[in-house]
Amino acid sequence: MKNDGTCPRPRPGGGDYLRTDLACESPSAAVEVCEERVELGASPVTLTRRRETDGHTSVTLSCGRITAREEGELDELAALLARELRRMAAAVTGRRVGADLRVMAVGLGNGAMTPDAVGPHTLRRLTVTRHLRAYDETLFAALGCCELSALAPGVMGQTGLETVELIRAAAESARPHLVVAVDALAARSCDRLSSTVQISDGGISPGAGIGNHRKPLTRETLGCPVLGVGVPTVVDSATLVLDALEQADMLAEDAPLPPLLADVLERGRSFIVTPRDCDEMVSKTSRLLARGLNLAFGVGD
Repeated sequence: MKNDGTCPRPRPGGGDYLRTDLACESPSAAVEVCEERVELGASPVTLTRRRETDGHTSVTLSCGRITAREEGELDELAALLARELRRMAAAVTGRRVGADLRVMAVGLGNGAMTPDAVGPHTLRRLTVTRHLRAYDETLFAALGCCELSALAPGVMGQTGLETVELIRAAAESARPHLVVAVDALAARSCDRLSSTVQISDGGISPGAGIGNHRKPLTRETLGCPVLGVGVPTVVDSATLVLDALEQADMLAEDAPLPPLLADVLERGRSFIVTPRDCDEMVSKTSRLLARGLNLAFGVGD
């Protein structure tokens, strides 16, 4: 779960190989878990709301493969996502979601690297409205939406700057009440790839799911609440192998790793696995997230 980075699980005699950004895959126990089943097309959606021991909350939409959904189903799923975004936005800001709420959407990741491009691709599909208020207050009021701005800060390898530095500078100008950070996530299970949408009110740590830790985007670092929104697109290779061994009952969950296996996993930690239909997955996922954000805060899609 990217509310504070990842949820790695150290093992006796081994490292933190079970990396995941998803709260539903976290080994930590939640204070409260509530599930809701929503009928949607041929495959229902399960909403899981979790309240963690640190006070943060998350919502997981388990919706089946997004790439298998028809366009009409994507619209319904986007409406469901928008409902949860508006509910959490109101909760963390203490404000009504409407014209008086200033929202900055941030698309994290490297747009030139497909598995990491969910954030930038989502932002390209947003309908921003902040500039309309300055040009035509009457038109802005008629739209009945939030004041929505957007920023795709790239990654440190492209800019030489920490992502949080760029976002903080933009936030000083836009003065948002809420930052919504969209990112590609890492999962523990391949079944979760492009089939889970997560919203967290604890912020987000760019790159944490693959061990590339950057400074987190949180209320403390940006000066306003941060919602992290993401869909898993990759699995760490070591995590994949270890999880497969456990599910096949070839390795007990808390057993020490054999030295040879630990060595193999350590050497494979630089490899990240993504599906072969990654292009379609990211395209459809970013369309879904953009529709949800537009419905929640913008003009609609």
